[in-house]
Amino acid sequence: MTHQLPGLDVAGLAAWLAREHPELAGPGPGADPGAGPASAPGLTATLIPGGRSNLTYRVDGAVRPLVLRRPPLGHVLSTAHDMRREHRVITALAGTVPVPGTVAVVDDTEAREVTGTVFFVMEHVDGAVLARPEHNAAWTPAGLGALSAELAEVLADLHATDPAAVGLADFGRPAGYLGRQLKTWRRQYDASRSRPQPLLDTLQERLGDAVPDDGARTGIVHGDYRLDNVLVAGLPEAPHVAAVLDWEMATLGDPLVDLGMLGMYWDIHDLTQEAGVVGVAGAIVPGAGYPDFAEVADAYAARAGIAVPDLAWYRAFACYKLAVILEGIHYRYTGGQTVGAGFDTIGALVEPLAREGLARLGGAAPGGAAPASGTTERGA
Repeated sequence: MTHQLPGLDVAGLAAWLAREHPELAGPGPGADPGAGPASAPGLTATLIPGGRSNLTYRVDGAVRPLVLRRPPLGHVLSTAHDMRREHRVITALAGTVPVPGTVAVVDDTEAREVTGTVFFVMEHVDGAVLARPEHNAAWTPAGLGALSAELAEVLADLHATDPAAVGLADFGRPAGYLGRQLKTWRRQYDASRSRPQPLLDTLQERLGDAVPDDGARTGIVHGDYRLDNVLVAGLPEAPHVAAVLDWEMATLGDPLVDLGMLGMYWDIHDLTQEAGVVGVAGAIVPGAGYPDFAEVADAYAARAGIAVPDLAWYRAFACYKLAVILEGIHYRYTGGQTVGAGFDTIGALVEPLAREGLARLGGAAPGGAAPASGTTERGA
């Protein structure tokens, strides 16, 4: 059996762990060399599927299960997959919101013992990811309804955390955050143009004309907060958020970006049905027990002690951001640069997302479309 796994030298990890953290070195539960696709004395490792960028491995055979995170294989921008930042924010937030315990962050670029990159190690948290409708079967509808409220409350707790109090005062540049975000995604879009997208062009222009004043709101922004980026545990009637994952986009900025993104993904099922796209909608489907997003926004506001915010711009921006990501995937697909199933239809969701974004802003998109669902006067 090979001791190698793409992107991870398991024997090197075992040596590093024994040298730097002997209190965690095995043998421990799961130490059987036949337990995973790659092994070394005392350790086995398995690549956890489903990540969009950074690679995540479960490591068994130490005193307790661990998780290792590293950047994607191949060349990437150093700022796009900064392991140090992700490790730093997770470490800082311990005790404020549910996050895994961290072990260490390591620069392995010279020694090339474990990954040949910067990587970090954290504790494994038991729980399930709710990424598809069939994943809902483990919990009752009432349980999923309560989980929805808790998801909003955890986000409110994150946004209420004083960055300076947890050592994150210099974690980002909150002033002008929204404008910089638009510039970043405009560059991404320009680099992925392969076909006319007039609705997306219009949405981009209208977002730029109506950027909210973000000076009054500053907080820790997760950057990709949604149901399938948390681990869920608990009894069928009482699931709870065991850990919030995937902090690679975290920074300081306008926290309503997170709530707008959560809302966009909450209501995306109708758009994917319209476009005939599978694999994007996630677990939030009618009849499972999840409430309308307006109730989720109410739970957020109640926890935060504020009025329900106007999310029109933020939900439109979330539509724009995902549309640009999917247009980039379509661009790579047409260039023969994707591997696997589903990429042939992903581009069909770009126009519905752009139309939804324009409707959220209250503008008349060609065809007179209304928002897919959940719109209220307050913008939730």
